Amino acid sequence: MTKTNTARLLDQAGIPYELIEYSFTEDDLSAQHVAAELGEDIEQVFKTLVLRGDRNGCFVCVIPGNFEVDLKVAAKISGNKSCEMLHMKELLPTTGYIRGGCSPIGMKKTFPTFIHESALLYDYIYISAGQRGLQLKINPGQLIDYIKADIYPI
Repeated sequence: MTKTNTARLLDQAGIPYELIEYSFTEDDLSAQHVAAELGEDIEQVFKTLVLRGDRNGCFVCVIPGNFEVDLKVAAKISGNKSCEMLHMKELLPTTGYIRGGCSPIGMKKTFPTFIHESALLYDYIYISAGQRGLQLKINPGQLIDYIKADIYPI
């Protein structure tokens, strides 16, 4: 298994994690598929969404795989009046990641990041390791501290 940039950044910071591979297809990059492949509850598999606000530009929401982001709440917590999901064609040039492999760690630029409060209910959660087919199992408190994320009920 090749270490991703995300894993190398966590190594440099001395943050423990586990890299876990899973199989995927282009047809199903959903968090539900990831949870099933890992044999974990969907509530512990978090997806990373990149949004663009009308005032403050891009920001990141990390939410449980079975949730949908509430755009009104996301706009409010990010200091915007409105927001929308970043268009898929903008994801790679903006973050350095592709759909299905977007991690809140190691983006090209540091964006304000908001993690759903339910992450704190668990000893560990799963997030993308920065490529399709690879997840990071990580303590949510350490993740939040490392990426300087805010906790919100998104």
